[in-house]
Amino acid sequence: MRTVLCAVALILSAQQPSTRVPTPAVDHHQHLYSAETIRLVPRSVDYATLDAAELLKYLDAAGIRRAAVLSTAYQFGNPNRPPVEDEYMKVRAENDWTSRQVARYPDRLRGLCGVNPLKDYALDEIERCAQDPSLRSGLKLHFGNSDVDLDNPAHVQQLQRVFRAANDRRMAIVIHMRSSFTMRRAYGAKEARVFLNEVLPAARDIPVQIAHLTGGGTYDDPPTDEALSVFVDAIARKDPRMERVYFDISGIAGYGKWLDHAEQIATRIRQLGIQRTLYGSDGARGGGLAPRDAWADVLTLPLSPDELRTIAGNIAPYMR
Repeated sequence: MRTVLCAVALILSAQQPSTRVPTPAVDHHQHLYSAETIRLVPRSVDYATLDAAELLKYLDAAGIRRAAVLSTAYQFGNPNRPPVEDEYMKVRAENDWTSRQVARYPDRLRGLCGVNPLKDYALDEIERCAQDPSLRSGLKLHFGNSDVDLDNPAHVQQLQRVFRAANDRRMAIVIHMRSSFTMRRAYGAKEARVFLNEVLPAARDIPVQIAHLTGGGTYDDPPTDEALSVFVDAIARKDPRMERVYFDISGIAGYGKWLDHAEQIATRIRQLGIQRTLYGSDGARGGGLAPRDAWADVLTLPLSPDELRTIAGNIAPYMR
C-alpha cells in the first residue's frame, strides 16, 4: 500500500507547474532522541538514538529545508513511569542536549524547550530556556505524558501560570493536547472548551500550535474529532482567541485507519483554515514515519493542489 501511495505522490509532484505541489518549507513537528531518553522507553518499543545530523539526512531525503525540534525533556517528568532520580537535573540536561544539537545547524533547526507543566520546577525551567538562544523560540508541552487533566481545576490553574510565563517571554507553545491514554483520562469537547475558555487566553500574544489535529496520533480516536469540533466552531464564529492558533497534521495521514477518515480529515482541515494548517511528521524512529513518507501520505488526502501547495508553504511565526 505504501508503495502505491508514494507513487501517487510522485505523480502529483511531477505535474505541470500550475498544479505541482512543492515539498514543505518546514517540518513543524520533529524530535531528537538522546541516549538518556531511550533508556526511558520500554524495551518492547523499537527506538534508537537520533541526533541533529541524522535528522538532517531525513529532511534532505524529503527535500525539506528546516524543522522545529521539540525537546522531549518532559519524558523525565512523566508521573506514570517509575520515578527518575534527580528528575529536574535530567530535564535540564535533556533540554541542554537538544540546545547543543540545534546549535550545530542554526540555519535549519529551531529548538523548543520541553517540560511537564505541572511540575514545581516548570516555571524555573521556562525562565532558564528563555535565556537560551537555541530554545527561547518556544515551549513544547505534552499533556498525555505529563498526565494533565483538564477537568482538574488545580491543573488548569497551573497551566494558566505556564501559559502566562511563555506569553511574557514571547515563547510560542506547541502542545500535545490529548490527555493520557494510559490513565484513561476524559477527553473530548468538554475538555477542549476548558482549554479554549480558561487556558488559551493566558497566551494571547504568542502562537499556539496544537499537534496532531488535537489528538494523540491517528484519527481513529473519536474524542479527537469531538475536541477538534470545538475549535472549528470557534473559528467559524471568528472567536478572537483563535487568531494565533495553528494546527499541525503530524501523526494523522499514514497512521491507523487514516484512509477510512480521509474525507473527514480534509473537511476538518478546510474548516480550520488551510492557512493555519502546518505540516509536521513527528519523530522518525520508534514506528514513526520519515518526513518523506509522511508528506507522501498527506499528498493523497482529498485536498486540491492549491490547498496542498498552501500547506507546504505555511510557516509558523516562531519559525520565521
